[in-house]
Amino acid sequence: MQDAFSSPEYQRRLQPPYDPLHPPPHPSPHPFPHHTSPSHLTYPWQPQPQPPEPERRRQPRHRALGRHSDIRVLRGAYRRQRRVATLTALGYFTLFLLLSAFAPGLMASEVSGGLPTGLLLGLLQVPVTCLAIGLYEYTARRRVDPIADRIRRQTQLDAKREAAR
Repeated sequence: MQDAFSSPEYQRRLQPPYDPLHPPPHPSPHPFPHHTSPSHLTYPWQPQPQPPEPERRRQPRHRALGRHSDIRVLRGAYRRQRRVATLTALGYFTLFLLLSAFAPGLMASEVSGGLPTGLLLGLLQVPVTCLAIGLYEYTARRRVDPIADRIRRQTQLDAKREAAR
């Protein structure tokens, strides 16, 4: 009598399902099938093929942009530019708010001709904002743009040298 665990149907169910992408290996009578046989096993007197030597490249005479030192300098200059312009505008606005909150007597005092100090300081916010914009443009032209132009020229030279190779 055959038990349930040794039946052919039970044994078939234990096998993994057929996967067409990963078929089970077929036993081959030959250790090297003809389509994968290397030539040095078939013809031992022939020299083995050598892998091609990697192409040697000349090292550039100038520093490549991959060092990122120029980019770091540009980022630092741009960061200082933003801080100066932002602190100019926000610093004046914060001063105006602090004076309004903690020095109401000063803000209510008259400057000349009945014009209160608070109104004069409030009206001066527009010129101070324009000054911050002008300061931003000035520092951009004087400090940031020359660095960016130098990096742009260097990048163009690097691209031309790469295209020439």
